[in-house]
Amino acid sequence: MNTHARSIAKSALVVASGTFMSRLLGFARDMVTAYALGAGWAADAFFVAFRIPNLLRNLFGEGSMTMAFVPVFTRTRQEQGEDAAQATARAALAWLVVILGALTVLAELAAGAITALMAPGFADNPEAAALTTHLLRITFPFALSICAVALCMGILNASGKFLAPALAPCVLNITLISAGLGAVFLHLSVPHALAWAVLAAGILQWLLQQPFLRGIGFSWRGPWIWRDPGVIRTAKLMIPTLFGSAVYQLNIVLGTAMASFLTVGSISYLYYADRVVQFPLGVFGIAVSTAALPSLAALAVSGQGEEFKSTLNAGLKLSLFICLPATAGLLALSEPVTRLLFGRGAFDLAAVEATSRAMMAYALGLPAFAQVKPLVAAYYAHEDTRTPVKVAAFCLLVYVGLGLALMGPLKHVGLALAASASSWVNSLLLSGLLARRIGPWRDYLRGSLGAAILSLGLGLAAWSTVPLGSWAVAFIPAWAVLYILAARLIRVPEAMLLTDALRRRVGRKGV
Repeated sequence: MNTHARSIAKSALVVASGTFMSRLLGFARDMVTAYALGAGWAADAFFVAFRIPNLLRNLFGEGSMTMAFVPVFTRTRQEQGEDAAQATARAALAWLVVILGALTVLAELAAGAITALMAPGFADNPEAAALTTHLLRITFPFALSICAVALCMGILNASGKFLAPALAPCVLNITLISAGLGAVFLHLSVPHALAWAVLAAGILQWLLQQPFLRGIGFSWRGPWIWRDPGVIRTAKLMIPTLFGSAVYQLNIVLGTAMASFLTVGSISYLYYADRVVQFPLGVFGIAVSTAALPSLAALAVSGQGEEFKSTLNAGLKLSLFICLPATAGLLALSEPVTRLLFGRGAFDLAAVEATSRAMMAYALGLPAFAQVKPLVAAYYAHEDTRTPVKVAAFCLLVYVGLGLALMGPLKHVGLALAASASSWVNSLLLSGLLARRIGPWRDYLRGSLGAAILSLGLGLAAWSTVPLGSWAVAFIPAWAVLYILAARLIRVPEAMLLTDALRRRVGRKGV
């Protein structure tokens, strides 16, 4: 393992620890939402209204701007110094406020049309359409604040600081939990309370990042110009990444639109299932890509090709080391997990069954989901933002075609299967085309064979506990420990790397 691989493992553990806290709170948030709203049309209305500003967050924030900004910020800092890098960040914020501010005004005026576009199936339920439109007007400004937060995250990540950005979503979850419980006990409108909480959480997340930015010597006060060279370079990189993010977000839009024609609650089933699958993906899959991008960008700038390949392989093997057993566990325990997390209040047994089937379909694509982020980061590190767009556009066609074919016989489960299949196509194409740019490099598949075999055994063991019902979930920590110990026993490098990094981190805290 090279030095950069160890650095990625160390940083990924920091991101994963913060994200783990966020995801646990996220589950608590979803449990509160499921208890208060269930999976009916009111829940569907809130999820659609919340999803729309999230689309912009992924489009202008984490999905394109941050990925394009980090390499440019890193290069500017290396070539021109800290002052020039900070000026670029200030100019980026100014442009972000102008663009998203204008979009927010337009969205407030056209909220009804946006609702009709996002959920055309609501045309048969005027009450659901009206509620969605009203909630959208409340939640949409969240897009502006959360994209500004994403810029802060990019600055901190490029500076080697990962904990504060990873903890930011905790603020959103705590705010929504408080709003949901408060609405239930005070007999207020739950969807309206949650919508206002979304807006407040965006502002609070921005405030959370500021002390950490000051801690690295960054200040929003200082010189900047509208035509900053770094911002222009970022914008040029963002043009294709915006299309790429737009293609990905179009997947979500089309999925929501198709689900709106299915049985009431289908949007909610897919939402809750996706949230569970996002837990292992967010805790470590995305953590690896977040930690890897600054290292990959620095290696690409300095022209260290072999080190770049080795670091990318290490990042992908780390992702698969975690996501393969997570896939096996979700496939085996989808029903007990769903029942334990959501099966109470307005979330009845039919909703549990429907959500668990969608969860299994999403889980089949989890290893592919985990590979796509680091692979895209590798292209962005080389400032190639066009290839991922072309691949994503092709995979969108795959998703739509499979979704339309499968949603008839399999309902919402067919849409989840289509998402998983298109993600596998995406990861395979990205990894294959990357070889044309950097030469042969794919050692990570062969290197993940041991993790795959152990994951199969773990899945079978977990499946044997399903007759225990919800108690089967209690064995998950034991399966995780056994997996790590078995991996160390057969000397899987990723197990050694992660446990050694964890031991050093815990050791320093104990001093």
